[in-house]
Amino acid sequence: MSMISEYEDALERLMNNQPVNVPKGSKINKDTVALEAGRKRGSIKKSRDIFVDLIQNIEESANERKFPKKEYEQKILKWKNKANEYRDLYEEVLNRELMLIERVRSLEIELKKTQSDKLLVVNNI
Repeated sequence: MSMISEYEDALERLMNNQPVNVPKGSKINKDTVALEAGRKRGSIKKSRDIFVDLIQNIEESANERKFPKKEYEQKILKWKNKANEYRDLYEEVLNRELMLIERVRSLEIELKKTQSDKLLVVNNI
């Protein structure tokens, strides 16, 4: 496998967002292509004629793959809304639990009162 084909394969993996040597979602540029190909950063140079086509492909791919800011904002908004929904559900559950605890407490007091009233009645007989 030639050096250029290694770079091209690395570029293809980056385009498919399936890199092996760099984090997913990495920007596509000469350095990330070089690192993905297992080479050093800066190994793809404009001054070398062998890289002219590769550099052009990298630049075209970078322009094609730009993630729209709106898409990310929509995803963030979606997850924020989901988090708010769960927070609301959590607060509702806590509220219900507190009301149930208060109800149990009031019933226990009422039960003790009833039992003490029965004891008074029994003792008075």
